[in-house]
Amino acid sequence: MSGITLNEDMPSVDKMKRESGERTYPIWLLFNPKHPAVRHYIWTPVLAEIQDRVYRELRTRIDASKIYIRSAVNDSRIVPNTLNWWDTKVAAEIQQFRDIALEYEPKVLISFGAFPFEFVRRVYEIKPEKGPKSWGTTNLGDEFGKSMENFDINKTNIVPLLRRVVSSDKFIEDPSYSENYFHYVGTKIADKIIENKESLKIWMD
Repeated sequence: MSGITLNEDMPSVDKMKRESGERTYPIWLLFNPKHPAVRHYIWTPVLAEIQDRVYRELRTRIDASKIYIRSAVNDSRIVPNTLNWWDTKVAAEIQQFRDIALEYEPKVLISFGAFPFEFVRRVYEIKPEKGPKSWGTTNLGDEFGKSMENFDINKTNIVPLLRRVVSSDKFIEDPSYSENYFHYVGTKIADKIIENKESLKIWMD
């Protein structure tokens, strides 16, 4: 398993663009504004694995420049903590994102870590609602597996990824599996994209 050290001093979303890419694109990314570095430390190596798999199978690549990337909330100061998990400001952000998601209907909605995943669950009114300690590494890993097993191109597929990967993470239960996290999840996502290649307008011209 690869060890990743995140620089928590990276600029917050308050100093960055709230969103980038195209809302009409089928692939969306949702991150915690307290941890914008996930787009580099987690998504970049996962995308590299996806692109490698896709190219080997289809001899083309995903146009990653159009992927819609968004902060779950606009102000990092309202990200819930254990004492104040969801207040009215977060509820308003959930409704705003729900309106956007229902309008554009992304096919693959990837979240990074506990808060963005629970945020998306509440956007889609998935019950029961959970607290911040519910989505540790193991549980997020289980939810990732379920998202792949139940993948349906005719709906929005919520795909949770970890916010950070360290050597102690036990994401993959099979002890004989020696590949790292990025390869594992990247390959799984790529396989679903390849299976549904005719239904996804994501390819390089």
